[in-house]
Amino acid sequence: MPSEAEVPPFPATGRRVLVSGASRGLGRALAQAFARNGDRVAVHYGTRPEAARETLASLPGEGHVLLGADLADPGQAARLVADAAAALDGIDVLVNNAAVNTPHPPAGTSFAEWTAAWQQHIAVNLLGTAHLSHQAAQRMIERGRGGRIVNIGSRGAFRGEPDHPAYGATKAAVHALGQSLAVALAPHAIAVASVAPGFFETERVAHRLAGAQGEAIRGQSPYGRVAQPTEIADAVLWLSSPAAQWASGTVLDLNGASYLRT
Repeated sequence: MPSEAEVPPFPATGRRVLVSGASRGLGRALAQAFARNGDRVAVHYGTRPEAARETLASLPGEGHVLLGADLADPGQAARLVADAAAALDGIDVLVNNAAVNTPHPPAGTSFAEWTAAWQQHIAVNLLGTAHLSHQAAQRMIERGRGGRIVNIGSRGAFRGEPDHPAYGATKAAVHALGQSLAVALAPHAIAVASVAPGFFETERVAHRLAGAQGEAIRGQSPYGRVAQPTEIADAVLWLSSPAAQWASGTVLDLNGASYLRT
């Protein structure tokens, strides 16, 4: 491994970035933020190729690529990183955004549905993140000039998710995974951090922001609103920057003071 003095400076722009789960919502905002920064982006999708193509078409600049993979399959997760590295000529930044979040309240869910929900959440949210991180880190280490891994966690890891317990549990595990990787990969100049967003507005949750339920959700924050995906994306862009190496290991709360932890 090269010494610190021999490692070229981590670039602020023109990087090769893989964003998982980038077909819409926060993933699309993340891909757009990196593209506006002058980076080349591998846009990953799991089940929405048409939406992912819309994301790809929306990106400024050139050299972006569209890649599909089922992250519940370890082989496909490994292939996704290999394909992204081949298309972009390497990977400098990995953003682990892909996740499933299907309701499974314990009091109203059959055991068969319960076990299926847990298996799916663990396979995608936790193991998919772990496998992508491992494979991307290997390529960053081989290249020898460091890198960034940013995980999209959740406020729910701290405050609980009564209707989505596997989501909350797997996001807590993602936070812990990121901290372990931050320590393990620091000697290779790879910084790893996570963000823990609260509620943010996307087309997937638009129905929940209508009427009394929407008022209650907005009322969780003293700002009286929910976040926009661009606000989360801007924080991820900073955590992926050369300036953010000393933030490695952090879990950054992005919830508009809707949940304060000690």
